[in-house]
Amino acid sequence: MKILMVCLGNICRSPLAEGILQHKAKEKNLDWTVDSAGTGTWHIGLPPDERSIERARKYGLDISEQRARQFKVTDFDHFDKIYVMDASNYQNVMRLARSETDRAKVELILNELYPRQNRTVPDPYWNDDGFEQVYQMLAAACECIMEKYGAEGKL
Repeated sequence: MKILMVCLGNICRSPLAEGILQHKAKEKNLDWTVDSAGTGTWHIGLPPDERSIERARKYGLDISEQRARQFKVTDFDHFDKIYVMDASNYQNVMRLARSETDRAKVELILNELYPRQNRTVPDPYWNDDGFEQVYQMLAAACECIMEKYGAEGKL
């Protein structure tokens, strides 16, 4: 299974989601590829925000080696599922979709936790206190992803 997590800059939410899901898949000995990307270009090549690194570290995860990159059309070819954090990310990714097959891969990550409610993961970049809330939301959503796909390890 190959899963891509997408947020705006690829330094706060999607690196956390990548780290959480990678850890959960590894715990279950699943051969999953988990990556992350951003829809924007501001942080390409940079590590995650220090507050995301610290939050992950609090829960025993090391995301410090990740580097931000921009979402690209070919990601549709390489990933089975593309989870976005909010409506803006969803629209930006869907604009690049070339087919119904591409579009079918894209979903708001919190729909795994709250089906069809289209809730969004808030961007904690401007709110230091938001990183814990974001971590907890993503951990719960990633647990749902594991329950949904982890038994057979694929879609």
